[in-house]
Amino acid sequence: MADTDPVVVAARRSPLAVRGRGLARLDAGALAGEVVAAVVADAGSPPVADVILGNCTGPGGNLGRIAALAAGLGIGVPGGTVDRQCGSGLAAIGDAALATRADGRTRVAGGVESASTAPVRMHDGTPFARAPFAPAGFADPDMLRAADDLAAHDGLSRARQDAYAQRSHARATTARAAGRFDAEIVPVAGMTGDEGIGVSAAAWARLAPLVDGGTVTAATSTRIGDGAAAVVIAPAGSAPGLAIRATAVVGCDPALPGIGAAPAIEAALAQAERSLAEVAAIELVEAFAAQSIAVLSRLGLGDDDARVCAEGGALALGHPWGASGAVAVVRLFSRLVREGAPAGTVGLAAASVGGGLGVAAVFEVVR
Repeated sequence: MADTDPVVVAARRSPLAVRGRGLARLDAGALAGEVVAAVVADAGSPPVADVILGNCTGPGGNLGRIAALAAGLGIGVPGGTVDRQCGSGLAAIGDAALATRADGRTRVAGGVESASTAPVRMHDGTPFARAPFAPAGFADPDMLRAADDLAAHDGLSRARQDAYAQRSHARATTARAAGRFDAEIVPVAGMTGDEGIGVSAAAWARLAPLVDGGTVTAATSTRIGDGAAAVVIAPAGSAPGLAIRATAVVGCDPALPGIGAAPAIEAALAQAERSLAEVAAIELVEAFAAQSIAVLSRLGLGDDDARVCAEGGALALGHPWGASGAVAVVRLFSRLVREGAPAGTVGLAAASVGGGLGVAAVFEVVR
């Protein structure tokens, strides 16, 4: 592969909190600042050319710049903010990688979401839950409706979705007990671990579908949460770490946005000249079990593929929208770099996005 590919040399995240709980009093800028400061310190405090963060729900004010200042990087370090909804954190990493490839300067990228402190949105004096994902004339389902529609479209039973989500929680529970999250987590506001891991056995059967006549339940949907994640992207030759071999952003049908990760993965792999068989570790943002199953099936993978979210995914850890794609890269860094995978090992991160998008990136361990 080309030796011009930039390298993720450090990767950290906050604990992931359930909305209204452990991180509820920390706004997005302060939360991101803590993580950015930690990841830059991990990298040896190199000069930083820019801080690019993904975010979905605000409060605005350019969170990339706010986080750069909050992290103490100095007034000369600029910042920018990317909104590709729940693919924002991964898209920000892709944007930063392209910039570093072009000019050889180190950048920080990632994402942040504080659902707890996001401002109430108003239109003509009336509050609304979300902005449109698509204009008039296009399907514009919210993500729950879209997930249930996708489950119906693909014929995914509730039992199959339950089994997928249970597996995510079981994997995360095992990983947490083994301390596999410890090195990647930056303690914030007294929190040292993720809040949402584990669902009681009794809950699975008693939970009613969230859509009348549907199959998606609260247990097969991610918990809305607060969190931040960031990586340091250095120029080629800054090993060890994850070389960023390819990134892709694609569009798909806004009526079935949950499938977007599949064509994005195919595009990124084609650009990297790799096959799915060569990939050792996959981090897919598990917004819903139905969405994850639908993506895997379109790629020819089984629901329980051991490479996919091997230590649990967003169904267990939580889904701070703008941060989740960056959390996926932090998880890859832990699974491959921190756990000693040999040079040449390939990893993949991807997310499906409201409005009909997919974001994906291919990485390779360099030592």
